[in-house]
Amino acid sequence: MSNWVWVGIGGFIGAIFRYLFSGWIYRLIGTNFPHGTLFVNVLGSFFLCWFVPASMHTFNINPGLRAAITVGFCGAFTTFSTFSFETISLLQDGHLWLAVINIMSNVGLCILAGWIGFGLSQL
Repeated sequence: MSNWVWVGIGGFIGAIFRYLFSGWIYRLIGTNFPHGTLFVNVLGSFFLCWFVPASMHTFNINPGLRAAITVGFCGAFTTFSTFSFETISLLQDGHLWLAVINIMSNVGLCILAGWIGFGLSQL
């Protein structure tokens, strides 16, 4: 099976899990703060940052299945997991300033883009 099929399957499952987990948190805690999004971002970040090194050094996983879990599942569950993994990789490689730039630009630019998009939607 081709990698893009694996990624699609993983993405399908990840999107459903995001919907179920965040909805469960909102029902449990309430909607006065985006707890559901925070929950999936934290859980996805933990899982991806655990899974990638473990799958490379401990487990012998088919590359298609690895792509399904990392790019597909985690990508659909939360893109914040990829951001976390890439930032940690920069830090581990000794690129402190690149990590800081990555954090500031992702958070700042995404909020700015969201603000602009929201503003444009109100026209």
